[in-house]
Amino acid sequence: MSNPKLESLGRASDGEELFACTLMADNGMQMRVLNLGGIVQSLQVPDATGALADVVLGYDNAADYLDDRYYFGAIIGRYANRIAGASFVLDGRTIRLTANQGRNHLHGGRRGFSNMRWAMTPFTKPSAQGVRLQYISVDEEEGFPGRLTTTVTYTLTDTGVWDVECSAAAVEATVVNLTQHSYFNLAGGGSAGEHLLSIASDRYLPQDSEQIPTGAIVTVADTGFDLRRPRLIREIQKSPELLSNGLDHSFVLAQAPDSLVAAAELVHEGSGRVLTVSTTAPSLHCYTARYLDAVPGKLGARYNSFDAVCLEAQHFPDSPHHAHFPSTIVRPGQPYQSRTRFAFTTRNRADT
Repeated sequence: MSNPKLESLGRASDGEELFACTLMADNGMQMRVLNLGGIVQSLQVPDATGALADVVLGYDNAADYLDDRYYFGAIIGRYANRIAGASFVLDGRTIRLTANQGRNHLHGGRRGFSNMRWAMTPFTKPSAQGVRLQYISVDEEEGFPGRLTTTVTYTLTDTGVWDVECSAAAVEATVVNLTQHSYFNLAGGGSAGEHLLSIASDRYLPQDSEQIPTGAIVTVADTGFDLRRPRLIREIQKSPELLSNGLDHSFVLAQAPDSLVAAAELVHEGSGRVLTVSTTAPSLHCYTARYLDAVPGKLGARYNSFDAVCLEAQHFPDSPHHAHFPSTIVRPGQPYQSRTRFAFTTRNRADT
């Protein structure tokens, strides 16, 4: 099998060249990756009959991602999710970050990793194709201290597995929290309300009105956040705690930094598509796309609230302010590492 090839898409409005790379698997799956933000622009997945559909939201034209406010399909960093007050103290020094969501820092700032051009190298190995992405973040970028070299590897296997491996090496102490921010709709379009969602967690992080964790870690029992058994997303949205904004919360996962642990399962009975997520990360942030509002998407689609689900394996939001949260501090010689597996399978309606 030959290596996948880089495809030049020409220069964008900012003068920089855009590239794409298409990965293909023997089971029919295809993934198109951009050098801009490491964005997964499309992910074609077979249903129970073998018919393909694109199961991630996004745009037809790569250049449209330059103005994207929703982080469709992108790598998020240096710090995914929120940091309260856009500042924190590290080794006695106050670090001031870009405030890009009110007074808080969100998803790496005004120009986070999702907006950067990544060096992209395709590869092939037995029964898989992949692409290795690398970005070097300079000292004080969006306020973060120290130069950081980040490598993200996407591997698509012939059995329908998409592996995401992340590593980051720092030259001085900093904080790092990376995630992959694809919006999944296993039906290939329309509302995600008929998807069954389960999350392998018995605790979640309550948050304040600015979506910052309060610091508490509480049980999901007897709440709308109890997703240990599969529930339809349209039914989850009816929970009293979720009526206004839907799910946009972090769930605590079992701690096993050196091995993958179960995180979530998403099922669309109509197509038979199943997505199983496992990760080494300590939490899964689940977002049911509440803030999409007639967003122009692929092939003339309009994306609306609850048309997709983001399953973001990551560290806890606002960890620099909570000493009892797993640490996100990265130091020289102590690199950041994480791995997440998105496994796509099919099953018949009778099997769900």
